[in-house]
Amino acid sequence: MDNIFEHIPADLSEEVFEQLAGNDKVQIERIVSKGQSSPESGWYDQAHNEWVMVLKGRAKLCFEDLREITLGPGDHLDIKAHQKHKVSWTDPDVETIWLAVHYQD
Repeated sequence: MDNIFEHIPADLSEEVFEQLAGNDKVQIERIVSKGQSSPESGWYDQAHNEWVMVLKGRAKLCFEDLREITLGPGDHLDIKAHQKHKVSWTDPDVETIWLAVHYQD
């Protein structure tokens, strides 16, 4: 047994991605951010769907259509395959802990 809020690395100069479970159709991961964002140029254009939830902290996601969504604890959304998006902001003062589920239709 483990706890998603424990074992947070002290050095969060880069985002931390940790696979928690998965198989060939679904991957479940914890992401820990602290002030990181996606590069200014380019978009995530994933071949799979991604459901994300912020468990702690705050983040903003931006989509190619310029829509921006702010997520806080408990907020979640489903990002369909090839829906271009990026992380435009994560809280620089506190860890943002995400739960991400990558899955195929």
